[in-house]
Amino acid sequence: MIPLFVECTGKQVVVFGGGEVAARKAGYFAKEAEVLIVSRTFSPASRSLPVQIQTLDTRAATDAELDLIIAPAFLVIGALSDRAENDRIGALCREHGVLFNSADGMPGDVVIPAMTMGAHYTIAISTASESPAVSRFLRQEIERKYPTLDAMIVLQHRLRETLREKKTTPAERRRILSAVLRDKLVWTLLAVSQERAWERVCERYLV
Repeated sequence: MIPLFVECTGKQVVVFGGGEVAARKAGYFAKEAEVLIVSRTFSPASRSLPVQIQTLDTRAATDAELDLIIAPAFLVIGALSDRAENDRIGALCREHGVLFNSADGMPGDVVIPAMTMGAHYTIAISTASESPAVSRFLRQEIERKYPTLDAMIVLQHRLRETLREKKTTPAERRRILSAVLRDKLVWTLLAVSQERAWERVCERYLV
């Protein structure tokens, strides 16, 4: 698989299943996409999300009935407790050329990663569903070790622009930008004040 970041604004994501797993998957997309949860029953977590809900027992539904839900979708997620039903939905998605993610059953063609993000970055981590615990651990470690990552990105952008104004060579810019990233004091100062961190950069790297 090739990792991609995809714009989902205005696209329809359908989640089959109303349990905790389905709620987590739906919540992943709820801020950006138009999400529809389809299930026989719904957990409180599912009902609390800003999504549409459709009551349907997929085991009693015909393929034609499911096609009406699947065909308009950009992405479908099978998060039912019944693996056979997830596989059935995945097969219908393939017939319609709709992207499919399976929480349990035959693998789909989309993996939903563990994700951490700030105002200026998004980091996605996947173990191809082999160890969700490892993905979650890495996400938590990034968040714990780099709480000022957003501030560093802003500082790096400011530094790049300053170095360009100084007519530095690409090699010089790479060297200085890399050195700042490895400067532990800069990271420490970012937690206190962006301007204090910038002063450190100017004194150490822009003289």
